[in-house]
Amino acid sequence: MIGRRRFRRDRHGRFNTGLGADERELLKALPLQARGLLEARDPSAARVFPVAYPQEAKAESEYREMMGAHLLHRHQDALDTLTMTVDAPSLDEEEIHEWLDALEVLRLVLGTQLDVIEDEIVVEESDPHAAQVAVYRYLSMLQGEIVDSLAATLPKGEAGGGGGDPP
Repeated sequence: MIGRRRFRRDRHGRFNTGLGADERELLKALPLQARGLLEARDPSAARVFPVAYPQEAKAESEYREMMGAHLLHRHQDALDTLTMTVDAPSLDEEEIHEWLDALEVLRLVLGTQLDVIEDEIVVEESDPHAAQVAVYRYLSMLQGEIVDSLAATLPKGEAGGGGGDPP
């Protein structure tokens, strides 16, 4: 699994996916689980709905009322796109961005369950959370590969921060 690129942009602007069967099965199952947690407002989905106004209860309540359903639908749409396109041989630009969003939702939920504060997690193989940590790392790796694929097609000078080449 490690050591190969899973996403390559072709000459038509599509992103060819090189996922194995096991990877595809995992990426079909995870969104269904996450969707259930999002809809139930499970505490492990809290990071997916960040607090906008931590010191202002009224403003936070108004924000939740105004944006809560929109955020939920946005996350659901991204998860649905991942599920529906995971077996596709290639993705268009919009779909690859939806994958990024879905992977972030999955990472946030799993990271909350694992109580991840930083991406560096050290666990022993005997740890009961070792499999979850492996999935978290895998999702992080996929996200990085997608970003690298998107960045590879940017004109020189834009991939490193958009500032352009020095004069």
